[in-house]
Amino acid sequence: MLEIQNITKSYGKFVALDGISAKFEPGILGLLGPNGAGKSTLMNILTRNLDADSGTILWQGTTIEKLGVSYRSLLGFMPQQQGLYDGFTGFAFLNYLAVLKAVPGRKIREEILRAAEKTNMTSRLKDKISSYSGGMKQRILLASAVLGNPSLIILDEPTAGLDPKERIRTRELIQSVAGDKIVIVATHVVSDVESIADEIVLMRQGKIVQKDKTDAICERYGNGHGLEGVYLHCFSDGTRQEGEAWD
Repeated sequence: MLEIQNITKSYGKFVALDGISAKFEPGILGLLGPNGAGKSTLMNILTRNLDADSGTILWQGTTIEKLGVSYRSLLGFMPQQQGLYDGFTGFAFLNYLAVLKAVPGRKIREEILRAAEKTNMTSRLKDKISSYSGGMKQRILLASAVLGNPSLIILDEPTAGLDPKERIRTRELIQSVAGDKIVIVATHVVSDVESIADEIVLMRQGKIVQKDKTDAICERYGNGHGLEGVYLHCFSDGTRQEGEAWD
């Protein structure tokens, strides 16, 4: 289990996360909210790329600070911005990240081939990343996220910039790698998670305003239009009226 307790983060006077708390269990969780809701800030804190101003993150009841390097070994992260090296082959890129993730040397090749097979990239490992399409670049990033068989996978806007067919393929790949892991998918494209997410977390202005099973969220806010209806109902006006309850 992953648990966050009273996480707060500000940038000057702007409050990106306002004392949020939640528990995440195995399954695919969709993290939804408009731009500026705090999704990417939360992702970066969970991956320890950013420090919270206050609050605690627990993995299986132990703070991630105490876990140290072992926390990174159980974590897989696919960032929103494609941090790729065009001059690398797919294999070299995954090899580089496997070393950074402390995958044992004798297992690196095996892990690269396993991750590439999971994401349908085996046939392109010898090619330079500069030759990849947008969809292939997203898939090699997803492969890097599942290196080492992590227990917690965090995907920040995994279908950004993809055409509809590639978005469908990426959703299917996310489902295929999920298994018994905690997979958090942060996005504002609701169709990316509607068919695959077990739970939905709605974020707004640095707060978690609702967390529930996908079907329950759709029934409550979707008005018969699924998560698209949820998104329109909850986020289309930019603000909610003072005192208007989510529950």
